[in-house]
Amino acid sequence: MKHLLRLCACTALVSVGAYAQDYPAKAVRVVVPFAPGGSNDIIARILTAHLSERLNRQFVVDNRGGAGGLVGTEMVWKSPPDGYTLLVVSVAYPMNAAIYKLPYDPMKAFQPVVLLATGTNGFAIHPTLPVKNIKELIALAKARPGQLQYSSAGIGTFQHLSSEMFKSMAGVNILHVPYKGGGPAVIDLIAGQVQMSIASLIVILPQLRANKIRIIATGGATRSVTLPDTPTIAESGVPGYEANNWWGVLAPAGAPDAVVRKLNSESNAVMNMPDTKKRLAGEGAEPLNMSPEQFSKHIAAEIVKWGKVTREAGIRAE
Repeated sequence: MKHLLRLCACTALVSVGAYAQDYPAKAVRVVVPFAPGGSNDIIARILTAHLSERLNRQFVVDNRGGAGGLVGTEMVWKSPPDGYTLLVVSVAYPMNAAIYKLPYDPMKAFQPVVLLATGTNGFAIHPTLPVKNIKELIALAKARPGQLQYSSAGIGTFQHLSSEMFKSMAGVNILHVPYKGGGPAVIDLIAGQVQMSIASLIVILPQLRANKIRIIATGGATRSVTLPDTPTIAESGVPGYEANNWWGVLAPAGAPDAVVRKLNSESNAVMNMPDTKKRLAGEGAEPLNMSPEQFSKHIAAEIVKWGKVTREAGIRAE
C-alpha cells in the first residue's frame, strides 16, 4: 500500500511538472475588467504582446468592463482554474473590497500571480478651467460647491477613491461622474463634459503631450520622475495626500502552482526588459518584482488602507 501511495505521489508530481512545461498548450484569455484605453488595458497589452512571443501562444486581451471592474472579475472567478483565464487587476481590486459586499472573498477566490508595475496619479484638468494649481482649484471648488465635476473609471476604482480622498482632505464638494473605464473617463474630460480627473499618469500623459489636458499636480509622496517640474498634491496644499496605482495578474483559486510560478517568472522578465522599462518610465510607471506570496500580502495591506479611506470619506456603493 505504501509503495502504491508513493507511486501515485510521484505520478502526480510528474504530471504537474509536465503540465507546467507544456503550458500554454492553447491560447490564454487575459481579462481586463474595464473598457479599452485605461491603465489596466495599457499594461495588459504590453504584457500579452511579449508573453505571446516568449511562450509561442496567443495571450488575448478580453475587455469586460462594468460595475467598477466587478463584471470581468466575477467572470474570471467563475472560470476553470487551469491557467487559461487570467485577470489583470489594479488598486481598484482592494478598493472594491472596501466598498462592495462581494460575492467572493478577495483573499481566497483568486490566486495572486504577479505584481507587474506601479505608478502614481495625476490631477488632470480641462484647459478651459481657470486655475493654475491645486490651491486655485480648491478655491474655485469652494466658491462653486457641487458645480464642478470629475470623471472616474467607475465606482470603487483608483480614480474614484483617490479623488474622494482628495475631496475629503481638501474639504471640497466636487461631483463624481463614473464611467465604465479610464478611457471613456478621459475622453469626456478632453471633450469638456467634465472639468477634471485624477487618473493614472499612464492614461493621461499622452493627452498632456497632445495639449488636450493640463496636469497641475501628481499624487505620489515625491515628484514623478516623468514630470519633475510638476508639484505633488501634498506639497500643493493637501499635506499627507498620497495615492499610487499598481497593476497585477490573478488566476482563479486552485490554479496549478507550477503554472503560477511560470507565469510569475515570465511576466517579471517581460516587465524588466529594457524596452518595457523604458516605455513604463515614459508613462510614469515602473516595474515591480514580487513573488505570488509577496503579492498576496500586498493585496491584504491595500484592503486595509483603502478600507480606512472609504470609511473616513463616507463612500458607499450606489
